Amino acid sequence: MLMDRIIKAFTFKREVYAEVEHDTSFTGTAWTLVVVIAFLNSLGSYAVAESTTGWIVGSLVGTVVTVIGFAVGAWVIAWLGKAMFQAEVSFDEMVRTLGLAYVWNGVGVLGVLGAFVPFLACILAPLSCLAAIMGLVSWFVATQEALDLDTGSTAITVIVGWVVTFIISAGAGLILGLLGFAGSSILSGLTG
Repeated sequence: MLMDRIIKAFTFKREVYAEVEHDTSFTGTAWTLVVVIAFLNSLGSYAVAESTTGWIVGSLVGTVVTVIGFAVGAWVIAWLGKAMFQAEVSFDEMVRTLGLAYVWNGVGVLGVLGAFVPFLACILAPLSCLAAIMGLVSWFVATQEALDLDTGSTAITVIVGWVVTFIISAGAGLILGLLGFAGSSILSGLTG
């Protein structure tokens, strides 16, 4: 049943989002999908790390940041839908629909291949970009189904939610990068 829902999400079948919106038993599965896909995506993103430890730590931290960004994005979308458009939706309903729509982000795991076969990066980068666009479209379909809004209202809601998610992820990435750079500088100063 889960595989059927994932295939429907990949093919933009609206009815699957209405189905999971009302299936309260799917909440845990939606969170699991987000965590697993975030981890696989992080594995792909950090595969070019200089060390195995850096790859694993980066992947774990990236997963946590991504899941937090997802949760805040789902909350913002639910809040905006209710506050601006009087939609009747709960946070859990948004988690279920957006969690299923999140399957497009799983394409990021292909980044691991670029670490082992560098020339594949030329193919994988556009593929990852296309998957991100398709993920945004999937979020749109899921949000429209959950909030029962027209196209314009849904677009506003999804774009704001996606921007918030992006800002959280980018800000956390910048902070973690600066901490890593500072830690590296301190260690080289102590050993050098």
